[in-house]
Amino acid sequence: MVVRAPGRINLIGEHTDYNEGFVLPAAIDRAIWLALSPRSDRKIHLHALDMEAEFQSELSSLQKSSLIWPDYLLGCFAELLKDGHLLSGVNVVFGGNIPIGAGLSSSAALESGLLFALNELFMLGLDRLALARLAQRAENQFVGTQCGIMDMFASLMGQETCALKLDCRDLSFETIPLQDENAALLLCDTGVKHQLAHSAYNTRRAECEEGVGALRRYYPEIRSLRDVSLDMLETEKKHLRELVYRRCKFVIEENQRVESASLLLQTNGLQAIGSLLYASHDGLRRAYEVSCRELDFLVDHTPDSLSFYGARMMGGGFGGCTLNVLKKESVADFSAYLTQKYRDKFNRELRCWEVKIAEGVSKC
Repeated sequence: MVVRAPGRINLIGEHTDYNEGFVLPAAIDRAIWLALSPRSDRKIHLHALDMEAEFQSELSSLQKSSLIWPDYLLGCFAELLKDGHLLSGVNVVFGGNIPIGAGLSSSAALESGLLFALNELFMLGLDRLALARLAQRAENQFVGTQCGIMDMFASLMGQETCALKLDCRDLSFETIPLQDENAALLLCDTGVKHQLAHSAYNTRRAECEEGVGALRRYYPEIRSLRDVSLDMLETEKKHLRELVYRRCKFVIEENQRVESASLLLQTNGLQAIGSLLYASHDGLRRAYEVSCRELDFLVDHTPDSLSFYGARMMGGGFGGCTLNVLKKESVADFSAYLTQKYRDKFNRELRCWEVKIAEGVSKC
């Protein structure tokens, strides 16, 4: 069996998913392909083609590895076994063209693709939403990254030509058409790699939870930052650490930007959300503090031109890509311009890819 599992972009709505907020992701035409075959024993044999690496384990003794990459797969087996599903050993070979560490959720694609394939291979009868929840659990509980569900949801539920406006509280969603013949989505990869499990990602989540805990003393009805308005936050600002206040303010404002972007996209196309992208990046840079100098440089050096609409960092932060929205006819010139600027500043090559919106996980 061969399965294609796409990466994702997130147009706007960063670090809102684990705060039960709104996000606006879409699956893209870069993916991981996984080939699976059943074994007659209880062994798991993993082969990462792109890394030319192999790893073996036993279903009866799943433990975290020292290599990190097998954990995203082993965690999926572990969560299925926890839920009582019957599995045998499996051979898994995978590879793809999602850049690792670029903020395109290669790990979520890997988890989502594997779970989809195991569901088919062993006829487990799980729907895509259940698979997304299992993938999130694998990353939270086995890998150790306290991520939200957005990345897995986008990889599994993606629809061609549409973004998904996802409510991360109840996982309801609506499709937002992205058929804009004049606009392109361009990713510019800093080459700076992030490992979210070993970064400040979990710290940011804890800071948001600290803010909710403090605010709940005055507004007992709130469950997450999703329930907090800017007026509520400002009224009780004195009861929060300054750093926690800034984290909470960003999340509340970012939720508002998702709402605004969704409305604009339905009537005016991609070019209409440029100012929201810049505002999102500014918040991620100054209030949430998950950007880095390379990401800031790329956003700061986007041209002031009618052919360029907006840019922001994308993903968990501390490296990865910027998302750029511009006229299709300007992609080549802009890529060459920014590549030279980046080379001059950092003595490092900038990789740029135009991406298109694609469907979610599927059998090949």
